[in-house]
Parts: sequence; structure tokens; C-alpha cells
Amino acid sequence: MAESALISNDAVVLGLLAATLGAVFWSTESQAPFWRAFYKYVPALLLCYLLPAIYNTLGFIDGESSQLYFVASRYLLPATLVLLTIAIDLRGILRLGPKLLILFCTATVGVMLGGPLALLLWQWLAPDAVAGEVWRGLTAVAGSWIGGGANQAAMKEIFEIDNNLFGTMVAVDVIVANIWMAVLLWMAANQQRLDERRGADVSALTALRKQVERLEAERARIPRLPDLMYIVAIGFGVTGLAHGLATPLASFFAGFAWAERLSLASEFFWIVVLATSFGLLLSMTRARDLEGAGASKVGSALLYILVAAIGMQMNLGAILTNPSLFGVGLTWIAIHALLLIGMTRLLRAPTFYLAIASQANIGGAASAPVVAAAFHPSLAPVGVLLAVLGYALGTYGAWVTGQLLRLVAGH
Repeated sequence: MAESALISNDAVVLGLLAATLGAVFWSTESQAPFWRAFYKYVPALLLCYLLPAIYNTLGFIDGESSQLYFVASRYLLPATLVLLTIAIDLRGILRLGPKLLILFCTATVGVMLGGPLALLLWQWLAPDAVAGEVWRGLTAVAGSWIGGGANQAAMKEIFEIDNNLFGTMVAVDVIVANIWMAVLLWMAANQQRLDERRGADVSALTALRKQVERLEAERARIPRLPDLMYIVAIGFGVTGLAHGLATPLASFFAGFAWAERLSLASEFFWIVVLATSFGLLLSMTRARDLEGAGASKVGSALLYILVAAIGMQMNLGAILTNPSLFGVGLTWIAIHALLLIGMTRLLRAPTFYLAIASQANIGGAASAPVVAAAFHPSLAPVGVLLAVLGYALGTYGAWVTGQLLRLVAGH
């Protein structure tokens, strides 16, 4: 550990991060007018990144020398992917109707194509701003915008993103995503007018609300100790299996130039892909019932520890080094939005479908329910359902996006 840091003991640093996360969540639950007004403008997730980054920037801790991120990324990240993916009810998603699924896929494609197109445009507008290894950093945004924080962390390792560049990209991700979320919340407040103007067919929404209310009532239960132990067993058991299989797979592809170029020789790549794939397989078994006992909540708790561990590596001063990257982010989200709006008009789909399909990608499980509930409280579980599907696709989609960004950048 670096001697310059005020706190050099990782156990103490972990305690500090845990206490910080607890304080953030306590403040989000507070009924005090200050906190209620504060969180109208500042998302809790941003604080979970930002506060550890402030500790690191001010020299309280040394994120570069700490082993906490390594532990979180290798052990907590795969378990998070398993527990978030295991919640997928593929049959339930299919019953939501083809229009919603088409828009969800359109949103994902919008992210996958928007990044390379935005990079191509900004190579013409400001070539110096996006030169060098910037394309690697954009893969982190793709991971977050297709899946979530776990997929973003996976891209950091797979594409070997520099910590300072990653910190800048996290800022681009959070700020641009929250600007777009504000637009979606405006759509929620004006949904009736927007739907009438486009002649949207909203008849399916009534049936959808009744359906999600029934599904939620059937699955929810108070978790027992055995339930929690099953969740831990599956999360970390699959993590161990993924580690065990990743080593021989990476070794098999090592030495092949094409495989190394596509990250197939990376042990970490196989860890995250295997964890996601096993989670998908488990979602088709009775293990899916553990979602009713809070499997995704346990996964989310692990995810926030990972978020804090990522944040503690940030140097906030790096954000000011390349403000043009925010322009890239805004261009990227604009391409995503235009594709979605066009498909929504073509399908005559309700505004709700557009908003939740987008936020399930861009915001993930943390904010998709918020946008869904802005349309109707009973629709919040739909946001979770689609966001968890985004977690499953995030690793694959972001990796493909990374290869497209690599081609545009000429690497």
C-alpha cells in the first residue's frame, strides 16, 4: 500500500466503503426535505461512485494499491451476474407482448450501433479528443448502457481500460444517462398526450398491469435462512465453477493471435461469460424461484460493493482532461433515442414501451423500475424484468460493441 494514503489497511478501507454505502442508502430513505430535494437531482448511484472517488482524490485511501477491486471484480462480479440473471423469466417476458420485446431489442441495437457511429462522427469533429485508447473507455459505457454496473466492470477488465480513463467514462455514463432519464420521466408525465398524438394502441397496457401484479403476488415471499443460504451457494458456487473452467479455456486459446484479439485468451472474459451463461441456464430451472426470496437484491448488494470499489480507483481530476467525451456520449444517446422513436412510431406502441425499453438498457435494474413506476406503480416489476434481461445481454452486446469500436478506431 502507498505510504501517502491516510488509510492503508484494506480492512479499514472496506469498512469505510460499507459505511459510505449505508449512509447513502439511509439518506435515500430519509423523509427530511433536504434529502428528498437532493435526490431529485443527484442519483444515489452517482454518490456510490463519487464518494469513494473523493476519498481517493483527497488521499484518504489509495485505490491503485488496494486489492479490494481485484477481489470484488473476480469474486463478487461473477456472483452478481449469476444472481441478477437467475431472475429472468423468459416465458413471462414473452407474454409481455412482441412490441415491448422489439423495442427492447431496438434499444440494445441503438446502443451497439450508436457508440461506433458517435466515435466515427467525433473523429471528424474533434479527432484529438477521441484518439488513442478512447475506444477502450467507450466499451465501459456500452457495458453499462446495455446491461449495468457488473457488465461495465467486466468491460474494464476485458478491454484493459486505464483507471483514469475509466473514471472519465463513468462520469460520461452517469451524467448522460441521467439527462436521458429526465427526458423519459417527462414522457411519463405527458404519456396520454404523446400516445394520442401518435395514435398508439394502449389496450395491452391494462392487461399488462394486471399480469405483473399477479406475477409479483405469486413470487414474493419473506426469505428464510435456507433461502439466503441457497442464494449464496448458487452465486458463489457458480462463480467457483466459472473460475475452474475459465483457466483451461483461456489456455486453449492462448497463442492464437485472432483469439487474443477477440479476448478469447482472457481468463476474466471466460469468467464473466460463463457466469452469465450459467445464470441463464439456471433461470430455466426451479432455481428461478429464489428471486421471490430476494436473489436479485443480494446480487444488487454485491454490485454496490463493486461500484464503490471501482469508484475508489477514480481520479476526479481526469474528468476535466477531455470534456469532448461528453459530446460523444450525448451523440451516442441521441442515436439510440432516434432509433427507438422511429420504431415506436412504426409499431404504434405506447410511450411506456419506449421508455421502459430504453431505461432497462441505459439505466438498468436500479432505475428502470423508477421510470416504469412513473407510468403506473404496478408496472415497476416490468422494469426489473427487462433490466435483468439487459444484464444477461450486457456482456455479449458490449463485447461486440467493443469490437466495432476497435474497427472504427483502426486498432
